[in-house]
Amino acid sequence: MKTTDIFGVKKSVQKSAATIALLSAFVIGHSVQAADKITPPPATPLLTLELAQKVAMATWQKCSDDGYAVSVAVVDRSGTLIIQVRDPEAGPHTVGSSYGKAFTSASMGRATGPLADAIAKNPALNGLRDMDPRMVILNGGLPIVINGQRVGGIGVGGAPGGHLDEACANVGLQQIEVK
Repeated sequence: MKTTDIFGVKKSVQKSAATIALLSAFVIGHSVQAADKITPPPATPLLTLELAQKVAMATWQKCSDDGYAVSVAVVDRSGTLIIQVRDPEAGPHTVGSSYGKAFTSASMGRATGPLADAIAKNPALNGLRDMDPRMVILNGGLPIVINGQRVGGIGVGGAPGGHLDEACANVGLQQIEVK
């Protein structure tokens, strides 16, 4: 093969460089096309402020109708407070307990009552209480699930028993229309 020197580069090297450039353009072009065909993941449901207000107010109303002065907290999937309502006659501790129960349910993805029961039956699990200072593991917190995906948590504090807090929260969760 005869090569000539043009500008200090041999033609065989120039041909190789041209071939590599052509193949690179072909591969990159196909990679971009393939990326365009990737199916996006399904949209994650969102707990909106409007829905959180609806759930919180229905929960508060149920407890109020039953004669309980409570606080209700609704958080998003990361445990950030969306809305909190407090009956004027609810104790000051109910603000923290309702938020803690909501946070715990959103974080752990389960009702707080069974968590409390599990710790009572197995003291080795007591460390769960210390995982995060915002956690409150008492009955009255429930995860909020839309279309099978956890989107937040609700917590109620102030009724004369955690089972009553949870009953009010369940009424609030009935406001969510599952598609």
